[in-house]
Amino acid sequence: MTAEPVPTLRGGRVTLRPLSDADLDVLVPATTLPSIAEWWGTPDSPEREREGLVNDFDGGAFAIEVGDALAGWLGFNEELEPDYKHASLDIFLLPEHQGRGLGAAALRLAIRWLIDARGHHRFTIDPACRNERAIRAYAAVGFKPVGVMRAYERTPDGRWMDGLLMDLLADELTTD
Repeated sequence: MTAEPVPTLRGGRVTLRPLSDADLDVLVPATTLPSIAEWWGTPDSPEREREGLVNDFDGGAFAIEVGDALAGWLGFNEELEPDYKHASLDIFLLPEHQGRGLGAAALRLAIRWLIDARGHHRFTIDPACRNERAIRAYAAVGFKPVGVMRAYERTPDGRWMDGLLMDLLADELTTD
């Protein structure tokens, strides 16, 4: 499936817009920063990471912007089979934008668009079980724990960490 270009979405404190090469020049090295790399998994080469941020999603990816500043990245996958239709999401914020509720705001904006424009009714996200900050942010949006995926993802130091599968139904999406 070829991903359709994503639109620019504005809501509250955040704007979601198509990724640019200049965004990737900032986002790719950011995946190695401690507050992102801890949760991002084993690092790829910069070329593969760049490709992954753009193309690893059967949906698309947005740059997250706050004011005129690049604040992070949000990607989504879409399952379009009518009997299983849903979207999964992934997100990271640059360190200076973490802990300010911007991730939840960006997720709400993307999910609202995925409901209204793309017809999705269910959403999933899968933080590491020990990523308490992310789990709180996702719960604030309306995501609920489904279960633990044991030894789900390898950390940069080679250990396996558990992941928490969370999901949200369209009518559970919270407002700011």
